[in-house]
Amino acid sequence: MRPFLYDRAASADGAPAALALPKDAARIQGRLPAEYLAGGTTLLDLMKLDVMQPGRLVDITPLERREGAIAVSDRGLRLGALAKMSAAADHPEIVRSYPVLAQSLTLAASAQLRNMATLGGNVLQRTRCNYFRDTAWTACNKRSPGSGCAAQGGVNRQHAVLGTSADCIATYPGDFAQALMALDASVEIAGATGPRTIPFASLHRPPGSTPDRETTLAPGDLITALLVPAAPWTRRSLYLKIRDRQSYEFALASAAVALDLQDGVVRQARIALGGVATTPWRARDAEASLVGRPVTPETAAEAGRIAFAGAQPRQHNAYKVALGRNTVARALLQAATLEG
Repeated sequence: MRPFLYDRAASADGAPAALALPKDAARIQGRLPAEYLAGGTTLLDLMKLDVMQPGRLVDITPLERREGAIAVSDRGLRLGALAKMSAAADHPEIVRSYPVLAQSLTLAASAQLRNMATLGGNVLQRTRCNYFRDTAWTACNKRSPGSGCAAQGGVNRQHAVLGTSADCIATYPGDFAQALMALDASVEIAGATGPRTIPFASLHRPPGSTPDRETTLAPGDLITALLVPAAPWTRRSLYLKIRDRQSYEFALASAAVALDLQDGVVRQARIALGGVATTPWRARDAEASLVGRPVTPETAAEAGRIAFAGAQPRQHNAYKVALGRNTVARALLQAATLEG
């Protein structure tokens, strides 16, 4: 790990100012200027690998008392960005009324990491693409823009089949983000121009020709909370994760599903996909195919096919199309049996 400057933020409003570097900072190391430090479970890992090389870290853990609270109301949830993954996963009201959120967190990482990692940091975690994380590979447009994408012609078994581009096929690695997508969450942000709120679906950018730009956050922006509205489908929801082993493993395919049923007929459906796309992925056409129909093996299978209609598999990850379709169908059938 390379040397860096260290500072602590005193408030969320002051965090963007704390992230600013002194005039001579570019000469300290000539690297990326600054990063926020919360749980550090992604950032410190990448710093040790020399993939990320910030010249300064701004510690935002002093903000935990204010920005780490979990609040439940008739309108929904306010999840402080500095709340720990484990705290949200074990929260009784989240487990009862928003099970897809609790399950996505419980199935992520390990107990030790969930006790350390924050919700805000979790949704911003970087890709686990081997070519991104191993600096011996020079061709990685996400790490070194314009250098190429070694995964295109390399070992790409775990890479994305949806939302890819000629410049990047890395898979978004998280679980929690898919649940937030399915429940139409929003993101509360503190920035240099003041606070604002955006749809969670607008947070992550598809790779396109600039895969190094992963989110729509401006420099210095700080996520302060994740807002989940109360809705008829939140209780009849689940997260299904398919992986090589049953613990401490990233998804090969996953589905966050939420259903609003009346007399066995779908009034509203929510489907978000993980393990198969470059960003948290909402399957809106698949959702629309279910409205006004019962969830049966046939309609669930049709929704799975529609969800992957635009898939672009590579040499080693073509299996993800069939796996993803079956994951969607299985999740829908399981969700339909839950009490709303």
